[in-house]
Amino acid sequence: MISHIKDKRERGFLDGQFLIAMPCLADGNFTRTVVYICAHSSAGAMGFIINRAQAVSFTELLQHVKIIEAGDAIMLPTATRDFPVLSGGPVEAGRGFVLHSDDYVSESTIPVSEDISLTATLDIVRAIYDGRGPRKATMLLGYAGWGPGQLEAEIGNNVWLNCPATDSLIFDRSLDAKYERALATMGVSPELLSPNAGHA
Repeated sequence: MISHIKDKRERGFLDGQFLIAMPCLADGNFTRTVVYICAHSSAGAMGFIINRAQAVSFTELLQHVKIIEAGDAIMLPTATRDFPVLSGGPVEAGRGFVLHSDDYVSESTIPVSEDISLTATLDIVRAIYDGRGPRKATMLLGYAGWGPGQLEAEIGNNVWLNCPATDSLIFDRSLDAKYERALATMGVSPELLSPNAGHA
């Protein structure tokens, strides 16, 4: 799926969009989620859930990848201890990705939009730990993926609303109200959404 992002010659209409789950979406992986679509083409789509917390903390992750020892965790700056780790989606849930501002670049960094990049290597984790990381960043474990035509069909069945993504919402660390705030960018109130799928 990462290859979708690497090859930006074909861009789909959902590139750089938010998907907002409709109440009829029965899949528990996506109930009340906001998904940032990083790549959309005829080959499928890939994105990250940006409003679901992950049980693993950044400190635990640093210990898991042997960047720090368990006893060193107490010495970490608060900003590092509190660095957000989200559940990006049900696919490859053990794999880490960092969505970040474009002020950090490594050999493995892939531009996603004019302002946002994606890096999926330990280099950026070390950089964040060392204080050399990007100005804005969020770590995600796993991603959301769709096969050819699958996402378009789901949108056609009123499973998702879509709207342009905003950086402020992607990197906002307050997760609780992200769903409502994403809907508000479209002028939509959650109470007005029908729980039934289908077309009028």
